[in-house]
Amino acid sequence: MKVSAGLPLVLLSACSLAPRDTAVGLPVPATWPTGDAYGAQTQAALPAVSYREIFSDHRLQSLIAQALETNRDLRIAAANVAAARAQYQIQRANQFPQLDASGSAGYSRSGSGSQAAGANGAGTSRARGSFSAQLGINSFELDLFGRLASLSRAEQNRYLASESARQAVRLALAGDIADAWLAHAADKSLLAIAQDTEANAERSVALTRTRLAGGIAPRSDLRQAEQILAAARADVARQRTALAQDVNALQLLVGQPVDPGLLADRIEEVTGAVANLPAGLDSRVLLRRPDVAEAEYLLRAANAEIGAARAALFPRISLTGLMGFASSALSGLFADGAFRYSGAADATYPIFRAGAAQANVRRSQAERDAALAGYERAIQVAFRDVSDGLARRGTIEDETQALRQQVDAASDSFALADLRYRRGTDNFLSSLIAQRSLYQAQRDLVSIEREAASNRVALYRSLGGDATWE
Repeated sequence: MKVSAGLPLVLLSACSLAPRDTAVGLPVPATWPTGDAYGAQTQAALPAVSYREIFSDHRLQSLIAQALETNRDLRIAAANVAAARAQYQIQRANQFPQLDASGSAGYSRSGSGSQAAGANGAGTSRARGSFSAQLGINSFELDLFGRLASLSRAEQNRYLASESARQAVRLALAGDIADAWLAHAADKSLLAIAQDTEANAERSVALTRTRLAGGIAPRSDLRQAEQILAAARADVARQRTALAQDVNALQLLVGQPVDPGLLADRIEEVTGAVANLPAGLDSRVLLRRPDVAEAEYLLRAANAEIGAARAALFPRISLTGLMGFASSALSGLFADGAFRYSGAADATYPIFRAGAAQANVRRSQAERDAALAGYERAIQVAFRDVSDGLARRGTIEDETQALRQQVDAASDSFALADLRYRRGTDNFLSSLIAQRSLYQAQRDLVSIEREAASNRVALYRSLGGDATWE
């Protein structure tokens, strides 16, 4: 069907067949769990703080800042965002006319007569040129039922989901670096404890040998002292391995070699390096988590896909048009009378597809249902993460205080037992038991101090922290 070039361009607003995006109720309680493990809870707002406010140690801040520039996982996430943005732009471009320009030039010669006529034969020839310039619209679809708009919205939400995924990578990266940094500090403390135990064991072995030579101590005391020394040396070697692996883990996260000056020497000096978050928060703060936001955008994308699938049940109308100039001479290409135009409209209506179009709608609806379940599950997982963190925070301070008291008592007990053994008023077994108790109590205290700091990191991550980082 031809249309006149003088027909004004009419823009038709598309009606969307996609279901409306409706708010989904939180599939979790509005408040966090309560009980003996959780401590007192008061309602408070979660500020959008920067990681620099949560991770207050300048060395840790420096490592995180480096990682945000050089971490490969973050680069992959950024590339995924760029690809999703480009795909959205491609799909959005389909809503607009596509204009193409073309030009051509040709030259031909035709002749009559025969070479067989010889030199006296007569012949004629004619030269002819052709030139054209054209501007055309290639199959512009009138989006009467919102198919293209729905596809564009779907790609837009996938792009936004990829951006949320990148924010999730950034948030996880900061938390992973903080955990690895704390692990290194804890292993430095454990190495110092093992070295102190090794030094004490060496003195015990030397003393026991002297007592054995003087006939004061049995050989079994020496063998027990040597066992303690060997175990301490094994622990020293093990902790040195752990420290090297901690550095390797940090270098992988940061994406480049780590300056030793940015590492802490002991866990005791960095227990305050991670700030605490408010004690009471509404569970709606979970919606700010980037993984929850990603799931929400994917749900919106699935909703838009339903609109595109429904629109495919209705006719498609496409317009094509061509206008330009044609002449047998280049000088006359743009002269009066050289202008040409044409246009056409095509309508396609699906009559029989063996139920494929309806099945496509059902598939889109099923994918939307799956996306909804995924969104709700993301919220439930986030709720559990926060609840676990709050439960640990409610008890970890009491446990830390108890372990500090245990270390103090074990230290006094070992000092007294060792003194009695050296004076010959007690056997070596009492000193041995006291030394082992002190060693284990010191290790337990280091572990709980690291866990207390890591718990604050985990809460920061599970609550979403500052997902924008700007």
